[in-house]
Amino acid sequence: MKLAFVFALLAAPVLAQPVENPLQPSELWDDMRSSVIGTDTEPPVDPAVLLLDAPKRADNPALVPIHITQPVGAPAVTAVSLVVDGNPAPVAAEFTFGRALMPLDFEVRVRVDSYSDVRAIATLEDGRKIMAGRFVRASGGCAAPAGKSMEQVRATMGEMRFKQAAENGRDIGTLMIRHPNFSGLQRDQVTLLTIPAEFIQTLEVKQGDAELFTMDAGISISEDPVFRFGYVPGDGPVTVHAQDTEGRVWDKSFTGGS
Repeated sequence: MKLAFVFALLAAPVLAQPVENPLQPSELWDDMRSSVIGTDTEPPVDPAVLLLDAPKRADNPALVPIHITQPVGAPAVTAVSLVVDGNPAPVAAEFTFGRALMPLDFEVRVRVDSYSDVRAIATLEDGRKIMAGRFVRASGGCAAPAGKSMEQVRATMGEMRFKQAAENGRDIGTLMIRHPNFSGLQRDQVTLLTIPAEFIQTLEVKQGDAELFTMDAGISISEDPVFRFGYVPGDGPVTVHAQDTEGRVWDKSFTGGS
């Protein structure tokens, strides 16, 4: 039932195009910019190339939907660094994208620990960097209690579901992976002891031999991560390879969106 609810929620157009929460001046970003993108030069913000939608005020700071899109005809994106300025580990994830996902329409849920800019820094095919982002009012997301008991966590860890739907000539894939993605800042609600960090670190999603997207993640990706992405369907099943920080590996193949 819970899985069905999550898929139904993400199948809808979750986020509008907000104008009330643009990026704010950020000393945190000024300090980390060079280490994140390798240069002190601020990437331009260009909505003709890249857009990022996020709620002005998050309903749940541990499950903040981030939707990265491109207008039709925009230059192809090869990679995106997703950054939450105010989080203990600001780089939430680094993604790479295959040609089948262009123009980009990609959604993921993150934890937001304090009122913060959330930004995507994209690398284009020609090597240029473009930025998009929003200021999100949320706090406590990285330390929010897990949604399930430890028994439930261990019993379902690594389970995956994948659904497809046609939309405007493309497929929309929704991938859900059962994993607590412990941040290292949460407490066991029974023992009150801090739960060590334990999260999906790498993810590879392909169709046949063609890459759809990869992820190299930190602690800011939400519990039971969900990825929604538009793509041009190709040949072969959609395959998923996931590995967490404990070395556990899960592989799954989906045919026909099952």
